[in-house]
Amino acid sequence: MKLLRIEKVREGKYLKNYELTYENKQGREKVYEMVSYRSLSGPEDLGRHPSGVSIVATCGGKLLLLHEFRMGANRFIYNLCAGMLEPGETLEACIARELYEETGLSVKRIKKILPPAYAAVALSDITNQLAFVEVEGEIADHTSGNEQIEPGLYTREQVQALLETEPFSSRAQIAAYLFCVEKE
Repeated sequence: MKLLRIEKVREGKYLKNYELTYENKQGREKVYEMVSYRSLSGPEDLGRHPSGVSIVATCGGKLLLLHEFRMGANRFIYNLCAGMLEPGETLEACIARELYEETGLSVKRIKKILPPAYAAVALSDITNQLAFVEVEGEIADHTSGNEQIEPGLYTREQVQALLETEPFSSRAQIAAYLFCVEKE
């Protein structure tokens, strides 16, 4: 596969839509649609800068999950605390800000931050980093009027029951499953 050209076809408030024209393995042109948070001028820009963070947070042996309304799915799902990096913001500052905004909790300790990974590789060049943290404090609502988020700290047994019956984002589902099978 060889990328021949990138053309922006729509500039939205947050997302930019592109058509990528490839030469496929038979030598024919294939047009692929994708979105990005960033303006792309060439192939070197695809996935170049991490866009945000997803946070796997624990507190006292419990997993932090958000039960949030997602407009794209028109339903409540279980998800991880997550958010986009603001211009000039460090990843650590983004983690602290998003935790506070979405849950009222604060970072006790960052255990590990993984390198950037593609968030929706079939649709976008958006990458984020997965952070594993311990949190502390009391849950409180600091979200905007455009978000409906119900944060909670769940035991392994509660998470296992949710996994059997409730819709999750894929990243939260993986984190929740691993939390359930993890040995203390």
